[in-house]
Amino acid sequence: MFRLKSIKTQLILYLACFALFLAAKDKDFNFLFVILIAVIFASAAETLVLRLRTKAFRITESAIITGLIIGFVLSTDETWWKIALASLSAIFFKHLIRIKNRHIFNPAAFGIFLAIIVLGASTGWRGTYFWYILAPFGLYFAHRFRKTEVVAGYAVVSLLLFGIQAFLQKVPFVNIFGYFSYFYIFVMVIEPKTTPVNSTGKYVFGAGAAALIFVLTQAGVKFDAELFSLLSMNAAVPFLNTLSQTKGDLK
Repeated sequence: MFRLKSIKTQLILYLACFALFLAAKDKDFNFLFVILIAVIFASAAETLVLRLRTKAFRITESAIITGLIIGFVLSTDETWWKIALASLSAIFFKHLIRIKNRHIFNPAAFGIFLAIIVLGASTGWRGTYFWYILAPFGLYFAHRFRKTEVVAGYAVVSLLLFGIQAFLQKVPFVNIFGYFSYFYIFVMVIEPKTTPVNSTGKYVFGAGAAALIFVLTQAGVKFDAELFSLLSMNAAVPFLNTLSQTKGDLK
């Protein structure tokens, strides 16, 4: 099941190594405990659901990735049961909310956002500003997932909107790169199953997420603007998949 040539296995190894690096750098090994809890509960939930549906026993790469992302994003100050519930809800709603046998929402984003709204959980976004680690590897994964257009759409709109804001506020343009959540962009936004399949839709998806984040941030919303924007664009994917449906697009 786990093969080094598998892009999902590579993503698991990358996120695990990044987590170890952050824990060692900050001397915060509670962070690894949070990740472990999230991975265990996400994997157990996925295994249970698949067991009930197929009678087979499987631990999936996707569930491990979901747990890893939840561990990175939720605050390490949260109690273990909130992390566990976020992981369980991520998997259960992944299998519950589906269109044409495909889940709609990014599982990790849905589980985290639900924990924020229902349980009052908070986010930490560990390592999200380490652009020199996240961007190079993120571009590799975006290429392998065929989601470079998503990153491009996000980058163009973000640079445009935050660039105009920087100009009006008379701050250096380079400062806007400090606003970006690179873990969000290069790990969560490029998730392959909950993003459009055609080129036009991918560009619109990335651009829409960036625009929503800018608007919500300027509005001073109390909830996590990144997660809400991602889930909103996930909901639009069935429509975006109808844009420019050509043989070249649908692969």
